[in-house]
Amino acid sequence: MSAERNHPDRPDQLDRLARSGWARAGDAAAALPAHAGRWLAARTGWTPAGTPAAPGAVAPVPPSALPASVRAELGTIVGVEHVLVEADDRLGRSGGLSYVDLLRRRGAGDLLVPDAVVRPADPGEVGRVLAACAERGVGVVPFGGGTSVVGGVAALRGRFDSVVVLDLDRLDRLVSVDPVSRLAVLQAGVTAPRAEELLGRHGFTLGHFPQSYERATLGGFAATRSSGQASAGYGRFEDMVAGVRLATPRGDWRLGVAPASAAGPDLKHLVIGSEGAFGVITELTLRVRPKPVLTRYEGFVLDGWAAGVDAVRALTHDGVRGAVTRLSDPQETEVGFELKGGWKTRAVRGYLAARGVREPCLLIVGWEARTAAQLRAKRKATRASLRGAVALGRPVGEAWRHGRFAGPRQRDALMDQGVCVETLETAAHWSKLSELRAAVARALTAELTTAGRRPVVACHVSHTYETGASLYFTVLVPRDPEDPVGQWTRAKEAASAAIRGLGTITHHHAVGVDHAPHLAAEIGQLGVDVLRAVKRELDPEGVLNPGKLLPEDPTAPR
Repeated sequence: MSAERNHPDRPDQLDRLARSGWARAGDAAAALPAHAGRWLAARTGWTPAGTPAAPGAVAPVPPSALPASVRAELGTIVGVEHVLVEADDRLGRSGGLSYVDLLRRRGAGDLLVPDAVVRPADPGEVGRVLAACAERGVGVVPFGGGTSVVGGVAALRGRFDSVVVLDLDRLDRLVSVDPVSRLAVLQAGVTAPRAEELLGRHGFTLGHFPQSYERATLGGFAATRSSGQASAGYGRFEDMVAGVRLATPRGDWRLGVAPASAAGPDLKHLVIGSEGAFGVITELTLRVRPKPVLTRYEGFVLDGWAAGVDAVRALTHDGVRGAVTRLSDPQETEVGFELKGGWKTRAVRGYLAARGVREPCLLIVGWEARTAAQLRAKRKATRASLRGAVALGRPVGEAWRHGRFAGPRQRDALMDQGVCVETLETAAHWSKLSELRAAVARALTAELTTAGRRPVVACHVSHTYETGASLYFTVLVPRDPEDPVGQWTRAKEAASAAIRGLGTITHHHAVGVDHAPHLAAEIGQLGVDVLRAVKRELDPEGVLNPGKLLPEDPTAPR
């Protein structure tokens, strides 16, 4: 079939990229309800404090340091209108969407602004841009949806005098669909919602729905080894990648010719998770699935974290999970009830107390099927395994599904009112999971507790495997007005130290800048040396995404 382009009337670039928060202009507001404010004040010591929201008013943008000769050369490759050096264009691609990134756009800390934005139209142009930048000594930061929360798209220069952001938004095509093999080829700049729309016309879905879904791109998913909320049903994104096309300064590289192979190590996995440090992903061949006809989401409550983990492990080992299987600990259950529930919270608490539940842990299960009989069978098997759970029914499950992507907008509202709110994630084997949760919670609580400030450290399991599960933490604490960036970075470092030896430094947020110092502890110095050798082979001049993925190389030229 012929290639299908993304819609030509994408949102205005500056609106898409202003990014002093997650929400775009016109998005539904996520104001902090009065009852939520009262709970937050009592629980954490918070008092409202305004935060500037308009980045252009507070963020200085230095002049572009890109030499005019390089700008002209890049213009001959992509068109002069697609080499952007205006302040607003560069500001919009200044980093990702972590709490610290948003603080910097609101005037706290240093903001790293690229010298230009380059927008290639196809894989060939990407390759020629990389070759030109390698020859001229210009750093290149690949940029998709800009949703990194670990510094993965920060405009670091490394040893180079200038750095450009390579915005892939014009690589927006569905190239082909093979319905017999259930494969689709899409370009890396296609956003997740657009991919679902394009594939839906052919009766297929990717089934990949991380919280970054509304903004993120397929290339970003692959580059970071993303995992979605429905990973129990569809797998992680890396499980969906059947083939990949990578542009490098040394040329084009294509991988994946068959459903399985014994032709040496699977080199696709040098590309998946490489975070733009080895090359720029331009096309992906992805496994697709028929769109479900029926879905059903329900809520359940287990009494206490241990009982909840046991229940989710049993669902996993018995093979009766839903496509979505998500367990909140007592703290996250409390946050969800209090920030969103209002008067309903009292009713639910009364209902649970009458059934002997003292520490509610909310479990959301979502099933998908092609027929009513399949749906009934899946639901029956899950419920049979959930012994001791209190059923809250479809209203709770459907409420979660309806608001599944609203968390970042809720963060905007909390940030606007002076709350430090951020997340981190990890994973461990079942035997270490509760120990890891306790260690990270202790570290965060100890670092963030001060006179008048008491953090809420909440956690959930959203991805499970036969041998273990992920842990996703959310932290709420009144912001330190004197050192807001340091408040969180110190807490994150304490949590990272607590993770060491118990779990992975990152389950799906990737390495970026934040986790690079901890990489050697996880994969060994020999592993780091292997990755550096790959980078030297594919990117001899070291221009690709400086400072990301790998710890600083003391032997690199200055």
